[in-house]
Amino acid sequence: MVFNWFRRQHNDSSATPEQQLQGETQPIQETQPEPAVETTEDTADLLAFAKAAYKNIQQKQQAQIQETDSAEEDASISAAIPEETTPEEVGTSVTAEVSPVNLSKEPTPEEVAPTSVSQETIEVSSLENPATLSFLEQAAAERQTKQERLIATAIEVEEPETTPTLASTTTTADNIEAEIPELEFDDGFVWSVEVLAAQGRRAEDVSIEEITWLKKLRQGLDRTRRNILNQLKAIVGQGPLNEAAVSEIEALLLQADVGVEATDFIIDALQKKIRDEVTPPDEAITYLKNILRDMLDAPNKATEKSTFAPEKDNLSIWLITGVNGAGKTTTIGKIAHLAQKSGYKCLIGAADTFRAAAVEQVKVWGSRSGVEVIANPRQNTDPAAVVFDAIAAAQSRGTELLLIDTAGRLQNKKNLMDELSKIRRIIDKKAPNIHVESLLVLDSTLGQNGLRQAEVFSQAAQLSGVVLTKLDGTAKGGVVLAVVQQLGLPIRFIGAGEGIEDLRPFSSYEFVEALLNG
Repeated sequence: MVFNWFRRQHNDSSATPEQQLQGETQPIQETQPEPAVETTEDTADLLAFAKAAYKNIQQKQQAQIQETDSAEEDASISAAIPEETTPEEVGTSVTAEVSPVNLSKEPTPEEVAPTSVSQETIEVSSLENPATLSFLEQAAAERQTKQERLIATAIEVEEPETTPTLASTTTTADNIEAEIPELEFDDGFVWSVEVLAAQGRRAEDVSIEEITWLKKLRQGLDRTRRNILNQLKAIVGQGPLNEAAVSEIEALLLQADVGVEATDFIIDALQKKIRDEVTPPDEAITYLKNILRDMLDAPNKATEKSTFAPEKDNLSIWLITGVNGAGKTTTIGKIAHLAQKSGYKCLIGAADTFRAAAVEQVKVWGSRSGVEVIANPRQNTDPAAVVFDAIAAAQSRGTELLLIDTAGRLQNKKNLMDELSKIRRIIDKKAPNIHVESLLVLDSTLGQNGLRQAEVFSQAAQLSGVVLTKLDGTAKGGVVLAVVQQLGLPIRFIGAGEGIEDLRPFSSYEFVEALLNG
């Protein structure tokens, strides 16, 4: 089963992307008519929903483990039979093993013939009874042989007691115990389920992948959330929202690196709200969440694109840009891994030919994600030539997503920025009718300094989106709002960790809830 992360709002974890788009909207509306209100307000319903989702995920895990164990059991049995039995029947094999033992020494009728005697024992018995041995030596050799046969017989008696079925059952139980503890029914799980339910998801459609990511996102934004939410609750807890409270919120947003323009927009909306009506504290936070979500969704509404995903059976080219140290190459590897897991044919073009070991780094990430890398082994190769070869390879292999790594550029290096413009011209010439995205990777820890980079990059690379990395390493996650408001660019991906699974498509609802939900 392929979980399409790019279209996961329409995922049922089993259908193809085309079937998901056609079949998911109507059932969601029937089962969750008012998910955002009912789920958050009724704690009992939320817990029931969370328990149902938890049980469903457990059942899916157990089914997958049983399928895996069944396949491994069949493979082990088919591999073990030729070693133990030869092409003849088992009974014939046992008889053939017993007869040499009786011929190599004096008959012992009181002993039951062992079901399996190793060839090493037979060889030892034949070597220890030559004619040159004395009577005492022969007696000692016979006693040793009898003892070895008794030990071999005892071992063979114990082995049939553990059948393959019991072994597979024990293995399955151990695997289940190893898998289920990763899915803890804790506060993070309940919060993640609440977020998914508020977006109209059904309990049977909730996946372990989503729960894991939401818990990581919430944990990654913990520093920012504590700085904002604690002070925000203290402000609105003083009573209905007034002008003094709005001024304090303004200072709070600036401290979180939201930026002047984004802060002014938020404060204007809050002031309009308090002029129209008295706003209680709970409603004030809810209203603030709505303002932030509207800001983050504004660039997508302008482009009329509800999703950001590669096209099935068609080539899409994503040009990845950014300065050295922002996590550009790492982001490429994570997106490639994400595309592979989502069922897309992916290819990487290593066009960062100026930085030492950059191509090798891309190849390492390509190996981790299982994606081939198109590169030129020579140093200081023309990046545009590598891009040309990568596009040709992608077109010939039926690739659906081509990720192009470019040289890390400082915005004040005019020659490097010119090279970036040349790469874009090559793409437009070689693939004139192919959908192209130009994504800028920004380090969230840079805050407002990252915006200066983005302003220059947007002129040379025709940026269409931003990837924000290292959100887990900063207390100023408000830069997400600044990027959207000042640049007018949508956030396409966010990273909240160093692992290959710690980069996911951006969701404004999930981000705001992780930022402002206590």
